[in-house]
Amino acid sequence: MSAPETILVVEDERQIREAVVAALEGEGFQVCEAGTAGHAAVQAAGRRPDLVILDLGLPDRDGVDFIRDYRAWSNTPILILSARTQETSKIDALDAGADDYLSKPFGVGELLARVRALLRRRLPGTPLPDPLIHFGEFAIDCVSRAVSRNGEALHLTQIEYRLLVFLAANPSRVLTHRHLLGQVWGGQAVENHQYLRVYVGHLRQKIEADPAQPRHILTEIGVGYRFEP
Repeated sequence: MSAPETILVVEDERQIREAVVAALEGEGFQVCEAGTAGHAAVQAAGRRPDLVILDLGLPDRDGVDFIRDYRAWSNTPILILSARTQETSKIDALDAGADDYLSKPFGVGELLARVRALLRRRLPGTPLPDPLIHFGEFAIDCVSRAVSRNGEALHLTQIEYRLLVFLAANPSRVLTHRHLLGQVWGGQAVENHQYLRVYVGHLRQKIEADPAQPRHILTEIGVGYRFEP
């Protein structure tokens, strides 16, 4: 008999979190929980859940930002539970990498049905996510959202960090301008290629030995960028 799936519930409202946990445990799932994005990242790295149920209104970070960072190192399905009912909120979350969206208030039966549906879509033998990315003399810790060079901390802005992680998590793949802009900034920025060029330039200044002759972040003229470890 196979072990029960593990589900991470990320919700800052204790009563809602406890109700969701009780419903999942009643169906035989193993459940871990978090009330902040920071704790959720630690739980996700340590427990390697089969599914994440995520509230967008977290006290320390917006849930959409959490999704974008999590997607850089994990393909684990994400089900959103949120009081945000505007279409734009749903689009932002789904474009960032969420797999399904359920608005509050919700019925337990529908919640469990959506959980079962997402778990059925998981491919057997999917490799466990790794929150540590190494390239050259650099290391990226996706849990603490920290980058180091030969063990010394490297200061990056939030956008520089997210851009670097997404590039490094997709080595040797040509990533289009539109794809990078959507993943890092969101769907509203997909046509702003100049914005991307500026931040790529900033990153090259910080990680390349010779920014004019980059080794890691390579330009694919007219298309986008390719990252080589």
